[in-house]
Order: sequence, then C-alpha cells, then structure tokens
Amino acid sequence: MIKVSESAKKKVIELMTEDGYNAETDFVRVGVKSGGCSGLSYDLKFDKEQLEGDKVFEDNDVRIIVDKKSFLYLIGTTLEYSGGLNGSGFVFNNPNANRTCGCGESFSL
Repeated sequence: MIKVSESAKKKVIELMTEDGYNAETDFVRVGVKSGGCSGLSYDLKFDKEQLEGDKVFEDNDVRIIVDKKSFLYLIGTTLEYSGGLNGSGFVFNNPNANRTCGCGESFSL
C-alpha cells in the first residue's frame, strides 16, 4: 500500500487538473527506475490506463498505480509534498530505503 498525505493530495489534484487529467478516474503512476546518485530513483507521472500486472491503490482520494516490479520497492511508502523555502516538490518517505541521497530523489536498499 502507498499512502498519500493531505499536502500531496492537494498538489496532485491541482496538477492533474492543470494537465487535463481527472483525479476521480485517472491515476498517479509511481515507479522506481535505475539511476540517481544512490542507485535507484523515483518516477512519478499521470496516467489514464491500467496495464496488466499493475497494482492499484486509493488513499486520500488519490488513485495510485504501480507496476509489479516497482511495488516491491515501494511497499509502505508515503507520498508527501513539501512547499518550503528549501525547494518544493514531492517527497517519498520510503521505509524500505537504507540510504537516500541529499536531494531525496534517489535511494538504495
């Protein structure tokens, strides 16, 4: 399961609407790919389609879709949004990550 904080929910709905997506029917696709300074990096985009093997979750009125491979890395993760003075963006609080880089966009297990 992937959780969505209240601040992330508001920003996701705002961005989906701006990009022509419907937060009630479309998805936030969350994934993991090779790269970044710690070895793995997060991938987040909007999607209208569920593919075979995808896992679908809904938390805090946000529909999340994860491919089967990425799901193993993301179990228990909370998607948050930070709009502070040090920069703004989505933050993944991943209990499976042993190490994260300074920018928070990559991790290792």
